[in-house]
Amino acid sequence: MNFKRQLTALVLAMAAGSSFAQLTVGVSFDAYQEERWKTDEAAIKAELAKSGAKYIMSDAGSSTEKQLTDIDGLIAKGAKVLIILGRDKDAILPAVAKANQLKIPVIAYDRLFEAPGVTYITFDNKEVGRMTARAILAVKPKGNFAIIKGDPGDANANFLREGQGEVLAEALQKGDVKIVGEEYTAGWNPANAQKNMEQILTKNGNKIDAVIAQNDGMAGGVVAALAAKGLKGVPVSGQDGDHAALNRVALGTQTVSVWKNSADLGTAAAKAAVELGAGKAVTGAADWAGGEKKVTLKSIFLKPVPVTRANLDLVLKAGHIKKAALCKGVTDAAVTACK
Repeated sequence: MNFKRQLTALVLAMAAGSSFAQLTVGVSFDAYQEERWKTDEAAIKAELAKSGAKYIMSDAGSSTEKQLTDIDGLIAKGAKVLIILGRDKDAILPAVAKANQLKIPVIAYDRLFEAPGVTYITFDNKEVGRMTARAILAVKPKGNFAIIKGDPGDANANFLREGQGEVLAEALQKGDVKIVGEEYTAGWNPANAQKNMEQILTKNGNKIDAVIAQNDGMAGGVVAALAAKGLKGVPVSGQDGDHAALNRVALGTQTVSVWKNSADLGTAAAKAAVELGAGKAVTGAADWAGGEKKVTLKSIFLKPVPVTRANLDLVLKAGHIKKAALCKGVTDAAVTACK
């Protein structure tokens, strides 16, 4: 009887061990040094910890080639689900194909790449584009506009541009707005954005009335280029809710930062990873085939929020930024969030 009880206990223990084996989730960042990814990572780690899952990560350091090697490394370390912030939507596909062969679920995180079986989790980037254009048109309905786009290898740059184009269409048709400069920016790099802006300013004799920049880092480069020419009060857009950008909004040198709460995105991706790791369908995901290749993907789109001087208290109340950082150097009493 003792032997039978011991055998039964052993079988149950083995069953329990196999049922609750720790899930390892590998996260591949394309350029971890960018401010916002620290917030994403913290949310991913916190949510995975709730489920007892293990987190491992790699940083490609802005290298397409290294990201492919990194993903091999994550798989070798035992990753059973991959969350990939892809640097290039096409170059990443061989790594995705390898994961697919090994039956490792892949999440395209924030940036689209199209391959069968991929789960795509992001914010509604066309709507982000619409929001940036609306905010700029609201304060500058007429004039010469420049558009500073993101990296040409990132599908988000084109999604954003489509949304911006929808909002600008009527003003362009009427002749109220003229786009006098439009450039892609390699790596979404602020220094590259600044160079692009400098060239546009030179080409147009500094006659630029508004700039639609597709993210906050690049908006910083744009603002630097404008300041170097002594240009003040030129409306500039951005997105991501970077702390420096939100401070610029408070100071009045940036008009809007469309805030995509990275914590929400990271949490959603981690929850999806746990479900995929358990062989389950992702809660809330729906079929979507809006990419360039029209591949049908299970997708989740979160809602962004445009942050201007009028609603800066939103990011304070959410704990996204401390008041000291938001209000550094702000002396305008009209900025109620800084009172």
